[in-house]
Amino acid sequence: MTSINPEILQRALLREKAARKQAEKILEDKSKELYLITEQLRKANKKLQSGLTEKTTELQGVFDNLVDAYVLMNLKGEIINLNGAAKELFGYDVSEEKINVIQLIYKDDFEYAINSFKLLISKGFFSDYIARVNTKNKGIRWVHINASIIKNSNQKPIGAQGIVKDITNQRAIETQNKKLLHDLEKSNEELGEYAHIVSHDLKSPLRSINALVNWLREDYENILDDSGLKNISLIEQTLEKMEHLINGILNYSSINNNTDLKNTAVDINSVLQDIISTIYIPSHTTVTALQQLPTIKGDKTRIQQLFQNIISNAVNYIDKEVGTVSVSFEENQSHYIFQIKDNGIGIEKEHFDKIFKIFQSLGNNKNSTGIGLSIVKKIVEAYEGEIWLKSEPKVGTSFFFSLKK
Repeated sequence: MTSINPEILQRALLREKAARKQAEKILEDKSKELYLITEQLRKANKKLQSGLTEKTTELQGVFDNLVDAYVLMNLKGEIINLNGAAKELFGYDVSEEKINVIQLIYKDDFEYAINSFKLLISKGFFSDYIARVNTKNKGIRWVHINASIIKNSNQKPIGAQGIVKDITNQRAIETQNKKLLHDLEKSNEELGEYAHIVSHDLKSPLRSINALVNWLREDYENILDDSGLKNISLIEQTLEKMEHLINGILNYSSINNNTDLKNTAVDINSVLQDIISTIYIPSHTTVTALQQLPTIKGDKTRIQQLFQNIISNAVNYIDKEVGTVSVSFEENQSHYIFQIKDNGIGIEKEHFDKIFKIFQSLGNNKNSTGIGLSIVKKIVEAYEGEIWLKSEPKVGTSFFFSLKK
C-alpha cells in the first residue's frame, strides 16, 4: 500500500479550506443581494398596494357619484353591482337580493330588449336603447341606455356595463308636445275651412248689396243730388274695402296649409314685372330692380303675394313728388336676402312689431286692410326665413326678408 505524502495532503486540505471560504463568501454575498432585492420588492409591492387602494377608492367615488344609473352584470344577465343612482331608479340592492335584468324588462319591449342584447354580444356595444323597465317602487319607467362588453386580459367577454338614464318625464313632455302639435294642425285646418265658409257667406250678401247700390244709381241717378250720389260712391268704396278685407283674411288663413305649396323655379324678375303691370302705381312713382334678380325655388303664387304686398304697401305710403321703390338682393350659403326700399313716409321704431300683426295698419290709408304685412310675415316664415325693417320717418323704409334656398 502506497503511503500519501503528508506535505501533499496538507496542501490539499488548505486548498479545500480556501475553496470552502470562497464558496461561503459567494453565498453570503448572494444572500445579501437576495435580501436587498426582497426588501425592494416588498417596498414596491407596498407602494403598489397603496396606489391600488387609492385608485380603487377614487373609482368607487366616481362610481357612487355618477348622476346617471350605472349597472354591472355578467353575461347571464345577473346584476353584479349598482351605483346609488341605479339603486334609486330600480329600487333593488344586490347586496341584499339577487336580480336579473330579465326581471326589469317590460313585457311589450321584450323582443326589442333581446335583440339589443344580441347586438351587445356580437358588436361589443349598443347605444340609444330606449324602452320601458319595471322598477320595484316607481312602477314602469322609460329609460335610455348605452352599454358595452367588459373583457378580461385574454380579450374574452366576461360581463357588461351600462349607463341608464331615466327619461320618463321627457317622454311625457314629448307626448304632450305631439298632442299639442296635432291639435294645432287640426285647429289650423278648421280655421282654413272656417275662413272659406265665412268668406263665402260674407261675400254673397256683399254682392247683393253691391247690386242693389248699382240699381239705385241707375234708377235714381237723375233724381239724386250730388250729396246722394256721393253717399252711393262711399257705400261702393266701403263694399270694395270689405271684399278686400275678406280676401285678405282668406289668404292669411290659407298660408297655414303648407302641403299645398308648390316647389318650382320662380324668376323674381318675371314676378316683379307681373306686379308692376297688375297693381296701381301713380305716374310719379317708379318700381325698379337695382340688379338682375335670382330664380328661386318656391310657390309662385305665394312668392308673388310676398313681393306684391310689400311693394303695394310702399307705393301707397309714398308722399314725395318723385316716388321710388327699388328691389335688390344678396345671398349667403343657405338663404336669399331681399331688400325692398322706398322713399315714403317712414315708420316710427315703436311701430316696427305692430305692423306685422293682423288688422294693424298705420295711418288711415283707404287701400290698407291691415292684413298685407301679416301675410308677408307668414309666407317668409313658411320658407324658414325672417323679416325685419329699417326706417326713418319722412325719409323712407327698407324691408328685408330672407327665403331659404
